[in-house]
Amino acid sequence: MGAGLPRRRFLGAAACLAAGLPGCSWSGGFTWSAQGADKGPLRILFFTDVHAQLERAAPIAMAQAAEAMNAESADLVLASGDLIQGGLDSPEVDMAPRWDAYMAMHRAIRGEVHAAIGNHDLVAALPEDGSPPSPDPRATFRERLGLERTYYAFDALGYHIVILDSIDVIGGAEMYRGFIGPEQLDWLTADLARLAKGTPIVCVLHLPMLTGFFGATAPAPANRVLVNNREVLALFREHNLQLVLQGHLHVKELIRWRETTFLTGGAICGGWWRGPYKGTEEGFNRLTLHRDRVEWDYIDYGWEAREE
Repeated sequence: MGAGLPRRRFLGAAACLAAGLPGCSWSGGFTWSAQGADKGPLRILFFTDVHAQLERAAPIAMAQAAEAMNAESADLVLASGDLIQGGLDSPEVDMAPRWDAYMAMHRAIRGEVHAAIGNHDLVAALPEDGSPPSPDPRATFRERLGLERTYYAFDALGYHIVILDSIDVIGGAEMYRGFIGPEQLDWLTADLARLAKGTPIVCVLHLPMLTGFFGATAPAPANRVLVNNREVLALFREHNLQLVLQGHLHVKELIRWRETTFLTGGAICGGWWRGPYKGTEEGFNRLTLHRDRVEWDYIDYGWEAREE
């Protein structure tokens, strides 16, 4: 991280101030200027890294998180993956109870919920027990969420919402990397081409497109960031990319670069249900997108970790 800040501190404050963000203020949240839509404010709840499981009273916590989200009366709920714990290297039969636990939370959230896929959400891609890998590790994710594919786009109150699949299974020690493949890049190019000039865009993906979480002395591992982020960002160059909502790191972090805000959204599970992670409490994000600004804060929904 820049400026030698310890990771236990609120990374978002440092990132925002270091970037010289216009209109940035700190009073429990941030507000920054933006060229938004003029169809009225859009209130978004953004959560990530649930890591649904049955242990450590996680289902109780997930129900508590859903209740806290419902109190916010959002227009739209977005999630950036790792909805369940441990799918990538586990057989499908072991993941069914975890998917059931997540879907109970998903259904409890009032309103429209859209989720990007995370590495833990792929099922049986690289089974550790020696069983054959799934011919389609994304199938369960699609079936559970009722999707035809793991990347798509839609419109909401004048905003264009893009959901990306950032997981590329490569095996070996890293197992996967953050990568948007050629087919998805072609789709994204065509999707953006149809937009009216200036349309504000919100992009959601699991692995961070841009982060200051890692130190300057060594590159981030390929399974912690999007390795072809420059190629992806180049597609947005002539567009109004307002927000990139990302997860995976379990910390809250706010970075502003070239008129785009990159928000890493903490984690519903905190440190994998063992308490806060590097100073970030278990929580989710509340964003209100106005015509001329964005308001954001991170909401601690009150969970305290429990022993087994």
